[in-house]
Amino acid sequence: MGNNILVTGGAGFIGSNFLRDRLFNASDDIFVNVDAITYAGNLENLKEISEKENYIFEKANIEDELKIEDICKKYKINGIINFAAESHVDRSISNSKPFINTNVLGTLNLLEISRKLEIENYLQVSTDEVYGSLGETGAFTENSQIQPNSPYSASKASADHLVHSFGHTYGMNVKITRCSNNYGPYQFPEKLIPLMINNALENKDLPVYGDGKNVRDWLYVSDHCDAIWEVFNNGSSGEVYNIGGNCEKQNIEIVELLLEMLDKPKSLIKYVKDRPGHDERYAIDNKKITSELNWEPKINFTDGIKMTLDWYLQNKSWSDNVRSGAYLDFYKKWYGGLEK
Repeated sequence: MGNNILVTGGAGFIGSNFLRDRLFNASDDIFVNVDAITYAGNLENLKEISEKENYIFEKANIEDELKIEDICKKYKINGIINFAAESHVDRSISNSKPFINTNVLGTLNLLEISRKLEIENYLQVSTDEVYGSLGETGAFTENSQIQPNSPYSASKASADHLVHSFGHTYGMNVKITRCSNNYGPYQFPEKLIPLMINNALENKDLPVYGDGKNVRDWLYVSDHCDAIWEVFNNGSSGEVYNIGGNCEKQNIEIVELLLEMLDKPKSLIKYVKDRPGHDERYAIDNKKITSELNWEPKINFTDGIKMTLDWYLQNKSWSDNVRSGAYLDFYKKWYGGLEK
């Protein structure tokens, strides 16, 4: 008999990929997707699974403790995977309050509900950004010092500390995953790769912060989803697991590669003023998850970036709808009044 799993933020980029992956694998588990449908949440990402018997959608915000508790009781939830988050660094610099409300207070609500209802399994999806910035060498391990440098990463670090504290204080079965930069289909167009693809297709400037030499470790989204599922089912309680792709790239490398793949000129690149407090380099040491849980990334970057580009080329209407807000009409027709 399967589990009844609450997936928060399941209409976002990583959450929707996770739900499609799990439901296409004919899981016996029931997945209840709770999403507030903010600007980055898109139910169109889940059209292919919307009619599956073991998939349920509930529009709710994790900041609404009473409603989330009612949903957990209604569906007899015994596991939670928390994807729900405000995640764009630039937006956190402009206005940090939504990041505290969702990422910190929302997580606190989920933990309090888990404790009250004795939910058996809680997984917090976090980020390598909580570790801060690296020099030219080395990689983040699970024991690296937490040194967040943006309001976004500070909110995620705060949530991680709350999760750890609830596990330590109340004996709850909690786990934390910290991933490197994800890429793949259905990513909101404000993020680097889809932004550059869309702008290049329209012959618009490709804005690159500073000198473009900031380094990130890149992980194809389906590999991340597989790792999350492995940790949720088999990870040790109270543990943190780093999830990385073993693929460090400078931002400018990514931009130039996409231009080459699209046969567009480098003259489209426009260097702009650097983001305040921009971290220089992230790199993940994923030895713990590979040795303890036998997970490793399957998709190399060459294949992953090609699949990603192909998806955006074949689904340009999706990007256009997301950027124009036209998908909101789709929500209203599909679910009949999500604007409430």
